[in-house]
This record gives sequence, C-alpha cells and structure tokens, in this order.
Amino acid sequence: MEVLAKLNLSQLENFVESLGEKKFRAKQLFSWIYSKSVCDFDLMSDIKKDFREKLKENAVILDTKIKKKQVSADGTIKYLIEYSDGNCAETVLMRFDNRSNLSACVSSQVGCYMGCDFCATAKRGFIRNLEPYEIISQILTIQQDTGLKVTNVVFMGQGEPLNNFDNVFSAIEAINTNLNIGIRRITISTCGIADKIKKMCESDFVPTLAISLHCADSDVRKQIMPVENKYSLDELKKSLIYYTDKTGKRVTLEYILIGGLTDTKQMAQKLCDYIKDLKCNINLIPYNPIGVDKYKKPNKKDTMIFKYLLESQGKKVTVRLERGADIDAACGQLAGKS
Repeated sequence: MEVLAKLNLSQLENFVESLGEKKFRAKQLFSWIYSKSVCDFDLMSDIKKDFREKLKENAVILDTKIKKKQVSADGTIKYLIEYSDGNCAETVLMRFDNRSNLSACVSSQVGCYMGCDFCATAKRGFIRNLEPYEIISQILTIQQDTGLKVTNVVFMGQGEPLNNFDNVFSAIEAINTNLNIGIRRITISTCGIADKIKKMCESDFVPTLAISLHCADSDVRKQIMPVENKYSLDELKKSLIYYTDKTGKRVTLEYILIGGLTDTKQMAQKLCDYIKDLKCNINLIPYNPIGVDKYKKPNKKDTMIFKYLLESQGKKVTVRLERGADIDAACGQLAGKS
C-alpha cells in the first residue's frame, strides 16, 4: 500500500498515472490532503467513484493512528501518535484565548539522547529519527481530528531537531510549500548544536530560531545540559551572532527557571552579561515537574525579579504561559507515555 503523505506532487502524479488516471488527479488529491486535511477517500467529492475505489485498494493517506488523545482544561490537546513500526511520539495543539493562531508543537525524534536533566523526553532515551512525512503527519493528524487549520509550527516536541537535520529541513520545506505555513511561522528549538545552527543559515528555508539556553553559567549548565560539554556557551554565542547577522532575525532564548538553581539574582546577572551584544528576546519558562525529581518550580516573586533584571538590559522578556500541564503537555513534559 502506498502512503500518499510520503509523496511530493511529482511522485503523486507518477502514482496516479500508474493507476491509469490522468495526471491532474494528483493535484486534486494533493489539495484534499494538504489544503482540506481530508484523509477519507470517500469524502473527496470531485474525484470519480471508480478512482476512489482504486485508491482504497492501493493506498492510504497516513499510516499513523492516534493511540491516545488528552484535552487540557485550558484547551490544549495532546496526541500520542503511533507509527507503522509501533513507535510513538507526541504532538500538541496549543490554542490561546482571543487569538486566531493555532500552534502545533511537533516532535522530530522518538525520544532524545541529549540528556537534559530536567526533561521527561531525555529520561526515555533515543530510539530513532522521524522521517519528514512522519513529522508532517503530526500536523495533518491535528487538522483532520479538529477540523482546524494550524497556523504556526514549533519544533519543540520530543527530540533535538538539529540532530535530525536533513529530515527536519525536508519537513520544513513541505510545511511551507504544501501546508502554506509561512517560514516566519515555523520555529526550531535547539539545545545549542552550534555547527548545525550555522549550517541551517545556508538552507533555502531558514526558520525562526529558539535556543534552549536555560543557564548562562557554564558549570551549572553542564550539570543540567550535557550539550555544554561539547558546545560551550561561548561557541554557541558565536553561532547565534552568525545567525542574526546572516538572516537579520532575532533569536529567542528559552530559559528555564528552576527554583533555587537557575532563578537567582546571580544567575540573572550572568544572563544579562551573556546577552549584552546579542539580538534576542528572552522567554522565561517556570520549571514543570516531571514526576519525583530533585528540581522545584520557582516562586512568582523570584520570577518577576528575574524578569525585571533582564528588562533592565533593554530586552523583550516574556514569561511563558503554562499550557497543558494537567495532561503533561507543558514544556519538558513530553515523554511518549501511553
């Protein structure tokens, strides 16, 4: 059985012709799959019945299924998607009151081997990379299930996107061209693979960049993020300056506030020193518990003091609105649990 979501338009045209149909039928199929998010051949009203029967005999649109779906009290929806080999990854639809934007938080890998100590995905370990169509299928699944149109895509789910570089950027091209989601509405979040950050600047499709910095003290960062042992804060900063100079875009620094560890005034000052000559915005993320662990959430007073100290440097600082924590869908909580 051919999986149509794997095919680009040219490949879909070849498949359609192999079934004895005219090439233009491929564009009809393409529209139903990507513009209308329809995964049932019988609903494709402008395709003749005998061709629909051929399609049902020879193809499926997706070879994935929703293994589990959870809806948060705040409207966030988390999907556990099962792939054809039995492996699962999670994707999240985030909705915000009074906003038309619908953001899909997608996974790029099954598990992750970066080992960040505060992240539930890291506890699972690395299993495999996701193929481009497996990444795109997360968005198609959301749209098919909800009937809503995803407007923003963030690679902030399971996995380190830049460790699956070729597949992720193939997926980004398809998201941009097939799903008509503008490149400025696509964001990659990385823990800081410096050489790959420079490499992504040479791509035809350069997304917005978010960095999981989480600490500006090298010794403490090594404790919570092993990536610091290979790509130091200094090396990372050079790659960020390269990105901003090359693209003209600002980067977003994601910073996790762990009570008593990364949320102190001393840590705020280290971050102020780090960002002085960097074109960036800062997104503060209060730590989300991942079960019985050694870390704790920051209190609101410390969070506001930390935010004030950063704003004194003239930077735009936001505190991430917690979404989906009641269904383990918030930042750092995705683990692919069934």
